[in-house]
Amino acid sequence: VQLEESGGGLVQAGESLRLSCFASVTTFRIYDMGWYRQVPGKQRELVATISRSGDTKYADSVKGRFTISRDNANNAVYLQMESLKPDDTAVYYCWTFRVQNYWGQGTQVTVSS
Repeated sequence: VQLEESGGGLVQAGESLRLSCFASVTTFRIYDMGWYRQVPGKQRELVATISRSGDTKYADSVKGRFTISRDNANNAVYLQMESLKPDDTAVYYCWTFRVQNYWGQGTQVTVSS
């Protein structure tokens, strides 16, 4: 399983970004997918997950601002981030699990105040 993220960048507080992740698997629809983030010196933390059936979960810190979605036809999962805050600054990682955890290489999101 290979995961490739894109869409990070530098934005100002209050602005939006959309992250994309494409998975190199043959049966994408059976994978639960998610986004995590990490800042230097801290543990990687869950941002949002979406199950194979489309059920979503969010960290309390992003509820109401971030939306995770998936496109099974294109092996893709997205994270739409609205009303970004400086505390959202982190490297964002795409995640999935099949026997073991798989991670993308990460994409940097920087939110300036």
